[in-house]
Formats: sequence, C-alpha cells, structure tokens
Amino acid sequence: YSYSCTEGENRQLWSSGHHLKSCRDVAFSQDGQKLFTVSKDKSIHILTAEEGRLETRFPKAHESALNCVLPIDNHVFATGDDGGAVKVWDLRRGSAILEARQQEEYISAMTVDGNGKILLTACGDGTLGVYNVKRRRFELLSEPQNGDLTSVVLMKRGRKVACGSSEGTIYLFNWDGFGAASDRFALRAETIDCMVPITDSIVCVGSLDGVIRSGGAEVWDGVRGNGEGWKDGVGSGGTGGVSSAHDQKVKFWDVSSLGTMVVDDYRRKKKKGGPLRALSSKALGSGEDFFADLRDEAE
Repeated sequence: YSYSCTEGENRQLWSSGHHLKSCRDVAFSQDGQKLFTVSKDKSIHILTAEEGRLETRFPKAHESALNCVLPIDNHVFATGDDGGAVKVWDLRRGSAILEARQQEEYISAMTVDGNGKILLTACGDGTLGVYNVKRRRFELLSEPQNGDLTSVVLMKRGRKVACGSSEGTIYLFNWDGFGAASDRFALRAETIDCMVPITDSIVCVGSLDGVIRSGGAEVWDGVRGNGEGWKDGVGSGGTGGVSSAHDQKVKFWDVSSLGTMVVDDYRRKKKKGGPLRALSSKALGSGEDFFADLRDEAE
C-alpha cells in the first residue's frame, strides 16, 4: 500500500497470493528492492518490492511452519520456524549455510548485530539463542525466562539486548553476557508482543491490552498511545511511528518527542506527580490515575 496524509489518497499498489497458507512474516531487504515472505506452508518467497513479482521460491524450506524472517545483508537472510529450528540462507548458493535446532518452541523474533555476525533469536521456550553467522555455528542459549520471549531488539549501540515476554516483562542482557539477564522490568501490560527501537535508548512496545508504551533501559511506561486490540506490529521511521492491531486499522503516530525524553526528567516529573503526555487522549487510563501507583506516598 501507498499511504498518504491526505484523505482518500491511500491506495493498494499490488497484492500477492503465491503462498498456499497464511503469510506469517514479511521483511524488506536492506536495499529496499526485495520483499521476503514466509508462510505456514513452510515456504520462503522473495518478491520485487516495486511490482510484487516472484523472483525466488524455496518451497519446503523447513520441516515446520515458518514464523519469522530476517534479511542480514543483500545476500544472506535467516528464518525461524514453529519447531525451534533456525536456518541462515545464502542466495548466491541457493541453499542454507547454517542449520540448527537448539530451541524447543517457536522462534518468535530475530535480530542481528551491525556487522551481520551474531544472530539472536527469541523463542517460545523462554530462551535467547545466539548464533555466529560468519562461523556458521550455534554459540549458546540463555537460561529460560518466565513466559515466552516474543521480541528482541538491540539498544545502547549494541551493548544491550532487550527481550519482551508474554508475561509483560522486559529482560535486559549485556552483549557479553547472554547466559543470564542482567535486569528485568515488569510492565503493567498483559503481554509484550513486539518491540521497535525509536532511538538508541528508547523503544516502543506493543501489548495485547491495545496500548503502545515507550521507555529506555532504566524506566518504562513513559509515553503511551492507544489502539483497539493487539498491537501486533509497531514500526518507526525516525519522527513517525506506525502500528497495526486487530481492529483492522493502521495508525500513524508522531514520535518525534520521544527522542528528547530523558530518564532524569522522567523521574523528576514522576516524583512531583506530573504525568508525561500520552500519544493519544484515548490511551487506556491516560491522565492522573496512570501514574498513581508510581508516585511516592506522602510522609
């Protein structure tokens, strides 16, 4: 789709019906020229972004239904399935260059470092998987966390890794300490279904309760937006954020103010009892009552 701020100018550019079953995940290549799609039918499709023409197809890429895909560079990409299997593919060879099955449940999300060397996978068994793409080998698993790990993002210029969970908790890992979480934050959210970095220190998280929350590595629930249903997709383009939910709507948000949010300023406002501005006046519980349980009780 092509979206416009002018009413009536949104339009569909093309559609694809190549997959036999539901399409689980889509991702643009780094140059934006191709679109990777994975499906419950266990296939991987690579289409041209401009026309939607099918260029490459891997029909039986995994033994289980595919759940996520992550382009690493213009030739290499990774996929994860419902059975915990991870594969790294090289388009120049037309086959997988790394195959591993170290995790026991579905692979929910993946990310890679800036050098395209270390691949991290969040899993439904509560573990964070670490794979070395350059050496084509599995490295280690973290200890299991409470609930499913549903998302994983890099923060602090790659020095920190944040994982969201189905229990509404965010787990932080140091880059050189993937074995155990260094910290955790329990949000007032039913779940954490997705996470997207807005800046190097601020991320937005989407939850089953229909609220988008944002915060940094030290504090969460800073600014909130509302949409009916599950925020199963939250994306950012610098000053603008995009979310989708089970209300069949795509919403655009102005997130430019999040880049200037300072933890010290947040704590000062919290202590004085002044809540931060919500992205939407319809945010669940927005207003004075949202921060009521965070304020210091009067002596």
